[in-house]
Amino acid sequence: MSTQAESTSPTPINLQYTLSERTVSMNVDESLFAIDAIYGAAYLFVDRCWLFMDRPSDGIVCVHLKAKEDADEAALEALAGEFGNELLNQAIRIQITESTATLREYTMARAFFTTPVQSSIDALLAELDAEELEEDELEISVPWEDSSV
Repeated sequence: MSTQAESTSPTPINLQYTLSERTVSMNVDESLFAIDAIYGAAYLFVDRCWLFMDRPSDGIVCVHLKAKEDADEAALEALAGEFGNELLNQAIRIQITESTATLREYTMARAFFTTPVQSSIDALLAELDAEELEEDELEISVPWEDSSV
């Protein structure tokens, strides 16, 4: 007896935008993109655009990108497309951050709470340095050497 797996198709993301004089505006649904993803995408456009956000309704963030210089319709459409791509990029980054949080916490805990083991190469170099200093007949001090010895 074979069972057939249900195939689920991803929800299409259609980012509608409106154009006005030097401005492209779009409503971003927070059920599709976390507010941190919206802020992250917006931050990357601060150097190229004046950025304004408002909340026309609950769960919706309206993002207005106003070009700092004159921009034609094609440039504004390209700006809207770049913003949409950056929203997807930021959403993936947040998802990866959440999925690897345990691994990062483990790595940081291990780095902070374990005693570092001196490698054998470091131990050999330290031993050679100590031997060289003992054999120094002129007893020339090294500037980083402790003067109380």
